[in-house]
Amino acid sequence: MSDVRAFPASDRTTLIAGLLRLTDILLVMLVAYVLFWFQNDTLRAPHYYHQIIVLAALLTANFTHVAGIYRPVALASTSLQVVRLAAAWSMVALAVLAFVFVTEIAEWLNPTWAMRWFFGVLACFTVTRVLIWERRRRMRRHGDLTIRIALVGARDLGRKVLEQLRQDPYVQVVGVFDTLDPGETTIEGVPYRGSVKDLVRLVRKERVDEIVIAMIDRSEEEVASVLAKLRDVPINTKFCAHTLRFNLPVRGYSTVGGLPLLHVFQRPLGAWGQLLKGVEDRVLGLILLILALPVMAVIAVLVKLDSPGPVLFRQKRYGFNNNDITVFKFRSMRNDPNPDPSVPQAQRNDPRVTRIGAFLRKSSLDELPQLFNVLQGTMSLVGPRPHAVAHNEHYAAVIDGYLGRHRVKPGITGWAQVNGYRGETDTPEKMRMRVQYDLYYIDNWSLSLDLKILLMTIFVGFVNRNAY
Repeated sequence: MSDVRAFPASDRTTLIAGLLRLTDILLVMLVAYVLFWFQNDTLRAPHYYHQIIVLAALLTANFTHVAGIYRPVALASTSLQVVRLAAAWSMVALAVLAFVFVTEIAEWLNPTWAMRWFFGVLACFTVTRVLIWERRRRMRRHGDLTIRIALVGARDLGRKVLEQLRQDPYVQVVGVFDTLDPGETTIEGVPYRGSVKDLVRLVRKERVDEIVIAMIDRSEEEVASVLAKLRDVPINTKFCAHTLRFNLPVRGYSTVGGLPLLHVFQRPLGAWGQLLKGVEDRVLGLILLILALPVMAVIAVLVKLDSPGPVLFRQKRYGFNNNDITVFKFRSMRNDPNPDPSVPQAQRNDPRVTRIGAFLRKSSLDELPQLFNVLQGTMSLVGPRPHAVAHNEHYAAVIDGYLGRHRVKPGITGWAQVNGYRGETDTPEKMRMRVQYDLYYIDNWSLSLDLKILLMTIFVGFVNRNAY
């Protein structure tokens, strides 16, 4: 999760800026303590040193923000970064100096240490900016900072928008799409790649960072049809509009290449949300796996002794962005060399379920091997439960918004499960309710909600009357 290339290009500058903020604050404190240690051969500094260092760190966070050091324009220029950092750090030094004299601790402070601290931090700031510049240069060369945009709209407005987008050196338009074939293979030098349905298929195969819709010249019904197709795609979708003619779910505003864009759909997890959830999955997933290994070993032996066949059951399911993943479970049914491709759901007193399998399904212990999926990165600890491929395709056709569940990774447990919606979904209404809970979780995700669901799983999620 530490490699910024794992994130959409539109989030990478945000992550770099955030990491730089943290690095700058830590450098202020680290340089101060290292210099004190070199000068005094101890880290046991008087309390007023700690006060000064903490004050400087807090002021650094404030003054560097005010100076606009972490804005994209400033990040693109090393010289601008160094000049603004020098000015901000000088202001911090003056403020700390004023504090020192007002509190009358100047006579106790070592001036040599203070001067070395000032120039040492300045030198470290410069070195980090040179390293960042080199890193950004390599990323630009590989296209990692280029925002890949899919444009919807091939008529006059779309061509004008395309022309303006192509003026931005950090933007690459990967293709133009429309509801009707314009009769051309390229639009202003960019390939025409088909309908909006083709775009939905494309984002599952290629990296697309954002979708821009240039259809202000179309009917409201046509725009609504396009938005309905793009609603379940886990990509930022923006609408190019100088005036609001349509009733759109506007969630924000931004510009790309000087082009005003309204945010219609946004990814559920932004840069920092994705980073936090990834750390949560890896750290807690590893801890839970270590704790569960003895239980899993016993279950593996019982499954093998109970009936012939493999211990683990592997099944293809749909994961993030509706892509295929392989989900692991302890085998709870009799081994069938010719399984039914429709994958009928388990029912009460199902003859296919083994003796130990009935217990595993009732207690949800058959799901424990999915901790390997979490560490593998194909699943999360918390998220919408992945359904069998046949069930997914069936319910996607009959339940509005069903595929919106795939805007995040599937989970071992989820908001629907801890609220009683697990087990067999023998009616569309039951699945519709499960989908509503899943979509609520996606739209309201937070780290605290994940922890709440994990705790609820311990008390109410493992055993349920609907699990069989």
